[in-house]
Amino acid sequence: MVNQLQKNFISHCNIQQLEVNSNQIEIVKKLEQYYKENFQSYFSKLFSKKSSKKCFYLYGDVGVGKTMILNFFFEHLKEKKLRLHFNEFMLNFHNFVHEKKEKEEENIINHFVKNLKLKASLIYFDEFQVTNIVDAMILGKLFDQIFKENIKIIVTSNTKIDELYKDGLQRDQFNPFIKIMEQKSIECELKIEDDYRKSSNNQKQRYFYPLNQETNFKINKFFRTITKDKKHSLKIINVKGRDFKIENFYEGVVRFNFNELCTQNLGAEDYLEIIKNCKFIVIDQIPQFNDINSNQQQRFITLLDIIYDKNIPISVTANQSLDKFASSKLLEKPFKRTISRLYELTSMENN
Repeated sequence: MVNQLQKNFISHCNIQQLEVNSNQIEIVKKLEQYYKENFQSYFSKLFSKKSSKKCFYLYGDVGVGKTMILNFFFEHLKEKKLRLHFNEFMLNFHNFVHEKKEKEEENIINHFVKNLKLKASLIYFDEFQVTNIVDAMILGKLFDQIFKENIKIIVTSNTKIDELYKDGLQRDQFNPFIKIMEQKSIECELKIEDDYRKSSNNQKQRYFYPLNQETNFKINKFFRTITKDKKHSLKIINVKGRDFKIENFYEGVVRFNFNELCTQNLGAEDYLEIIKNCKFIVIDQIPQFNDINSNQQQRFITLLDIIYDKNIPISVTANQSLDKFASSKLLEKPFKRTISRLYELTSMENN
């Protein structure tokens, strides 16, 4: 793979009609070195004592191509691997703890990580972020054991390592995780002026605005077209004893109102179960966000992250164009990522 990765990356960008940036090429070069030191048998033995960099941590602003580069790298790996949304990973851990009901935290972590090692020698976390105090408290011990078991990790994030969980509750207890990550990571920043996902070549007509009669007519016509010859049914999804009904279900093509998904008390676990049943999603009537409806906005951010992670195309109706979307003050930074992903998700080819 080494030496071919750069050529393959340039070819990939040309096929996808994406502009190749010199900063992206530099990241690919560093990924080549990371691969050489961690996976090629001769070099991994040679560097095993010298290098303890088992994590490749790529951070930068939204839309610079972090996910595109690591997706490309991940797809070229022949080793056992897993790609997980961080919320999904932590839910798996908490469910494991609940099932095992062991009292010793250290034993639980060791058991979980050994099971993880059976599944993968590398784990890919896209858009890594820590917002939950429960997760923040356990991550240091969890990742320490992951690295001890020689499991490699690749990560994208909007935030540099030492700014993760910044201003979070009891952040001093999160410091062991930061220390471990700084010791074990090749940390790289990717900088590009333009969001590559917003190019005119990428944009298709699947983002409809404003919320008026004409937009409603367009989205109804679009939905009739994509559900033609598909059978309509009521889909009921059960998440830990709670039923969630999908009224507009057409063999995996689904339609929701924003309030169905983001006004109810739903979280990452619910969204993961819902998305498992979807091949194409239409979301109607996305509002403008502000400090009053920030809870709904946070759910929408979580939902979009999961949809993006599962690579599902969408169509939406909204109150404003994407470049004029407002946000609550607290969520301005993560919402930039959501906006960028909306550009991409409403531009993907229908599956």
